[in-house]
Parts: sequence; C-alpha cells; structure tokens
Amino acid sequence: MEKFKRMPKHIGVIPDGNRRWAVGRGLPKKDGYNHGIDPGLDLYEACLKLGVEEMTFYGFTMDNVKRPSLQTKAFQKACVDSVNELKKRDADLMVIGNTDSKVFPKELLPYAMNRTRFGEGKMKVNFLVNYGWNWDLNYALKNKTAIESGDLINHIASKDISRMDMVLRWGGRRRLSGFLPIQSIYSDIYVINEFWPDYKDQHLFDALGWYQKTDVTLGG
Repeated sequence: MEKFKRMPKHIGVIPDGNRRWAVGRGLPKKDGYNHGIDPGLDLYEACLKLGVEEMTFYGFTMDNVKRPSLQTKAFQKACVDSVNELKKRDADLMVIGNTDSKVFPKELLPYAMNRTRFGEGKMKVNFLVNYGWNWDLNYALKNKTAIESGDLINHIASKDISRMDMVLRWGGRRRLSGFLPIQSIYSDIYVINEFWPDYKDQHLFDALGWYQKTDVTLGG
C-alpha cells in the first residue's frame, strides 16, 4: 500500500461507465451494474487502509429511473447487494435519497437518512440512492424553522454529509451530474478514463498522487 503525506478526509465517488463496459463486452447494458459491486468494495477497503474518514458513493439518481425497466431493476438490485456486502465490513452507513418514491429499494429503508453502524464503523459511508440535487435542496423547505431563519443549508436532506475534499469520476466524463452540489462546491475533481467495472487500486493511487500537488484554498 502506497503512502501519502496529504490525504483527503472525504472522497466522493461517481462510478460511471457500467453500461459502456457491458456493451464493449457484448453483454446487455443491464449486466454492467452487477460488475460494479466488487469495485466499490475494493475501493472502500483501499481507502480504509489509507485512513480516509468518509466516502460518498453515487448509486442512482431520480433521473436514472427514466432508463429501460430492466436497467432500472438492475441498478436497484446492485445498490441493495452493495449494502448487503457492506454489512460484513466496518462501516457507518447512511443512505440518502427520496424514500417517498416507489423506486427506492424497500430493503434500504432501514438505513435511510440515519446512520447504521456495521462492525466497528471505522469509516462513514454515504450512499446516494434515488437521489436528486433539487430534491435534496428543496427538502429544507419542509422545515418551518429553516424557512423562518433563512438557514436552508443546514436543513437539506444531505445536511449530515460533510464537505467532500475530492471527487473521483470513472468513465471519462467531466461533469458532476448533480452530485451533492453543496458538499462538492470546493471539491477537487479527478477523472479516470477507464470504466468503473475496470477499477484497480492504481486509479486511486494516481488520484492521490495528483491530489498532493493541488492548491487547496477553499476560495481564499
């Protein structure tokens, strides 16, 4: 395991390229999601060993459910399977997403909007499932205190997720796709061209090597 002098406390993960990976191998697009489960666990384990304190994984968005039903069912199942695997590890899990929708996996309701400790809970893990940036921000409008005080940010749905120091996106595309707009406001963004199912620890090491050279000013 490589060592780095400067480590991000919180890493966000956009695991893109599952469908393109499947098509490139002559598989149905839906099959790509199942191959994205093990990479997430491998990345979690690598970050845990390096001392990362918090990670946020993009599961699926409220816009993603516009895809064909077979694909929708596949990434819903992949999210449930990922959490079931995470239960065997030391994580402090919170699932964030619109639970009022029928597309939110009912199996994940016990972990929605509150933290559940698995094992020793060594790392905070946030999982965005049926998440939408506008849903997240508008969530504050349900709170009378937030409206009266004008303090909306501290009442959004994802208020308990900290600011992300770095966002890693697989699949080569250079956009945030609505990924936690408040917490990503000062994130350094590193893009990996390989598709998510092809994850290897070297991707993380390359990103952290690049992170050593970034100038973190937080606007100052």
